[in-house]
Amino acid sequence: MDNLPPPLILEILSRLTDSSDLARCRLACNTLNSISYDVTSINLVCSFDRYTKSRSSPSPSLITPFKSIVNNLIPKLSCLESISIGVDKALQELSYDDCDDDSDDLYLTDVDFVSCWLPAVAEGLKSLSFCDFWVQSCWRRSLVLSFISRNCQRLYELEVKNAWLSVEGVSTMSSLTTLTLEFVRIDDEDLAKLNECCPFLENLNLIGVGGLNEPTIHLQHLKRCWWIVSNVPLSLTIMAPRLIKLKLQCVTPRSLLLGTPMLSDFHLTLDKAGRISIGALPFLKNLRLKLGYIHNFIIAFPCAEAVNELTLDTLDETEKAKGCYCNIDILFDVFPNMSSLNLGPGAYSEVEAAFGYGEFAGRVVMEGLKSLTAYLVIRDNNVTLSFISLILSKCRNLSAVSLLIHRELNSTIANNVITRCMAMCSTVQWKWGIWKEGCKDDWLSDGH
Repeated sequence: MDNLPPPLILEILSRLTDSSDLARCRLACNTLNSISYDVTSINLVCSFDRYTKSRSSPSPSLITPFKSIVNNLIPKLSCLESISIGVDKALQELSYDDCDDDSDDLYLTDVDFVSCWLPAVAEGLKSLSFCDFWVQSCWRRSLVLSFISRNCQRLYELEVKNAWLSVEGVSTMSSLTTLTLEFVRIDDEDLAKLNECCPFLENLNLIGVGGLNEPTIHLQHLKRCWWIVSNVPLSLTIMAPRLIKLKLQCVTPRSLLLGTPMLSDFHLTLDKAGRISIGALPFLKNLRLKLGYIHNFIIAFPCAEAVNELTLDTLDETEKAKGCYCNIDILFDVFPNMSSLNLGPGAYSEVEAAFGYGEFAGRVVMEGLKSLTAYLVIRDNNVTLSFISLILSKCRNLSAVSLLIHRELNSTIANNVITRCMAMCSTVQWKWGIWKEGCKDDWLSDGH
């Protein structure tokens, strides 16, 4: 190691999976010892093994407490730009009911603990991540956001997982551009404090955030957002004039309001909403929808002439009344310029059912559609074949058709469908596969 260039050694030390090994490296040679103080990134993880030994060892005092490792190591590293501290996955998966633990040795968003090491390195810190131990943090409200906002003026990336967060006393974090809150409870039911104190956010990830009632994201600079919402909030509003990518997963909000005119990539999972208001989306190119009620949502969706790739599926295969199925004509009306269409099993069942009920007149010709992927749900192979034939006749520029047949379908019926489909159009590049719920798709041909 003494012969390696110092910059390379520094890079190696900064990439240690668990930076608690840094102390051991210092004992290996003088070069490692001197260079180790210049690392710019550190990752400290409390293992499940350390946790169990600290509880079950005959001499638990011989097990160095995780917080002591953090407190002794971080303040000595004056060049730090990135800090990540947390518990490993096995500890993250423990619930409060799994263990009776009222201690605070792994309560990592405790301000008393954070104040021991953060001020020493805060000036140059750019990225900070906490993965707390939910068993200890879920019933302790943390003021760590306020402490971070006062001390880390240059922080541009913050991540907090598995904690109960207060927004009391939080100051404006003008440098922060990326914020991730995952499985946290936050005392900011409408997200007003987040909007106020993080005005320059460009990337926002809210994954399983509790404590929300009628949340509104109103951020002028936001570009990318991933939001997984529980079934508690009554309404959801996103007003973000520069947002280009949105991944939103929600259940049954009373209302869903979107003011995102620059959106180009939109993934939405939604059971149903009482009121849907979506502003014009003139730049939307890629749209992925997984819906409880496709028909109701699509007819409320603004005409999206820019969409060229549509992926559509349902949350389940709930039986619907005649006239409530989404047919291909409606899709072609709302998305007249799409070149690629992907229908999941639920969506395919709907559009084929509409065809079977005579709700698809085939009045719209889709010259622009080039690629079709469908997960077939074959209940009557003659209906399926007639439907595919009509699609081919209305989409005359189709060049690639990928069809997946359910694994449990009788092989004779499956082979018959394959043979007859391929005979319909020899100019199409056919690709065949099989699918099953919860399994990876298995492609039988490569499309050549």
